[in-house]
Formats: sequence, C-alpha cells, structure tokens
Amino acid sequence: MIAAVVQIRMGSTRLPKKAFLDLCGQPLIYHVISRLKYCNSIDKIIVATTNSPSDDDIQAWCDANDIICFRGDEENVLKRFYDCAIANCLDIIVRITGDDPFKDFRLIDRAVDCIIASNLDFVCNNSPVTYPEGLDVEVITFNALKKIYQNALTSDHREHVTLYVHENISAFNTLNLSNGKDMSYHRWTIDYAEDYHFARVVYEELYTDGELFQAEDIYNLLSENQTLQLINKNVNRSTLYEK
Repeated sequence: MIAAVVQIRMGSTRLPKKAFLDLCGQPLIYHVISRLKYCNSIDKIIVATTNSPSDDDIQAWCDANDIICFRGDEENVLKRFYDCAIANCLDIIVRITGDDPFKDFRLIDRAVDCIIASNLDFVCNNSPVTYPEGLDVEVITFNALKKIYQNALTSDHREHVTLYVHENISAFNTLNLSNGKDMSYHRWTIDYAEDYHFARVVYEELYTDGELFQAEDIYNLLSENQTLQLINKNVNRSTLYEK
C-alpha cells in the first residue's frame, strides 16, 4: 500500500490555523489534497493530524470530504507517521506537509517509481536542493521509517520525520532527484503572512476550478511579473534552502 501522508495541524505558531486559509474560495488543505489526487502512484491520501482538540476542525473537514484522517502524537511527528503507517498497513509513505499548495504530482510519481524500481529506502529531491521550496518530495519505505523510529533519539529527529535519514545517509539506500537547473531560490510554501500573500496572488492569477496549473505556469508568471518574488523574499527559510 502506497499513501501520501499529509502532516497538518491548526497550532502553527508562525501562522495559526493556516490549514483553512482561503485560496480562491477553498481552504489551503483542499488545494494540497486536490493536487495529490492527480498522482498515479499512490493508493490513498491520509491526513495525519494531532490528538489535540484544536485539530477537531481538521477531523471534521476530512469527514465531510471523505478523506482519511489519522490522529496521533502532537509533538512527536515521527511517532505520528509511524503509528499512521502501521494503522493503515503502509509499505511506502509519501511525506507531504500541509503548507505546500503547489505540489507537483509528476515529481511525486517519479519518486515513487524510483523507490520501487531500484528497491531503495528513501527518495527525495532536497539533498541537495534544486527545486523551489514547496516542491519538496520525500518518499520512504515502511522498513526505513521503522529504522528511524527505533534509532532516532533527539527531539529534532522526532519533530522532523526524515532528518535522521539526511544525517545518516550512509545507513540507507537513497536517491536524490535533481532539477536540470537550480531553482531553489524560489519559495512556494506557506509559513508566514508574506508566503500566504504570495500564494494568494499566484492562485488568483492561475487557478481555475477543476483544472491544474503546473510549475511551468508559475515560472512563466514570475518571469512576466518579477516583483511577485519580492513578496516573501525576506522571510526565514528552511536550513536546507539557506545559501
């Protein structure tokens, strides 16, 4: 069983309740999941949120939209993923963060195909980074996830599901998918108000209900209006993307 597991919660300290931020009349969580539905490689989509009462609204939204919702540990995200994988009998897990409304299903399908065809433990496209922040792909087998769960001891490893792999790369069979051109200076994720502003502008320009705009469309839009990249240029970035 192959599943996209979407980690999302209401208690973000930087941008609270961002799961329900509006983008063209639909909440962020809707757009994240809608883009995943284009994937040919996954059998199911699971939202992995927390047991906190503050995430009851996420459960309710999933129930109303026929989306599987798994609830687990609030602070130990690694345990949440591990428990989710066991509960749903998953063999391969596609890790998705719920603040990325521009995910590219083609990258996800490519990563899943690679992990199966080459019998790998872990496939990603962020080690090193060459894609925009927000197009991250991480695919991991259950056996590799179990190995992380059994060996990860630090709070950082428990908070960041795949960090242990990145720091112990020689212990796993891995592959990094590289872009033909380094586009990692782009920021297409939502952590701050400026990111939401950027995403809202892009969606207003490109989104049509029932259709899918792709990374190329965003590149073209930014080429035509280069000031858009300035909207969230100065926010704090993931350490992977700091250069």
